[in-house]
Amino acid sequence: MARILLAEDDHSLRGFLTISLQRAGHDVDACADGDAALELLTHNVYDLLLTDIVMPGLDGIELARRAAEIDPAMKIVFITGFAAVALAPQSPAPKQAKVLSKPFHLRDLVTEVDRVIAAA
Repeated sequence: MARILLAEDDHSLRGFLTISLQRAGHDVDACADGDAALELLTHNVYDLLLTDIVMPGLDGIELARRAAEIDPAMKIVFITGFAAVALAPQSPAPKQAKVLSKPFHLRDLVTEVDRVIAAA
């Protein structure tokens, strides 16, 4: 079981992802934006940050950058329809971050999360 921080501004998707990850045995804290997620990161320890890139307020790339500063051992996975943005060489996204492109099947998400956690 991993402790996961999920940052996703789409309410329905956030709910589906939270339930899927909890059913897979993970402990999930979910936030609607990067600012709320950053607040949780300053007070809690997580194994994985699972974040959208495009969100109101603090975007996912900046959230991931700050998360990597707070805890360099934390795994980071972007869930996004803008994979090229995260993967661009000039992107400030942490280089060890993984990207899961939308749309994806919930089973694929759980598999990727388990794979990233196991690689620790």
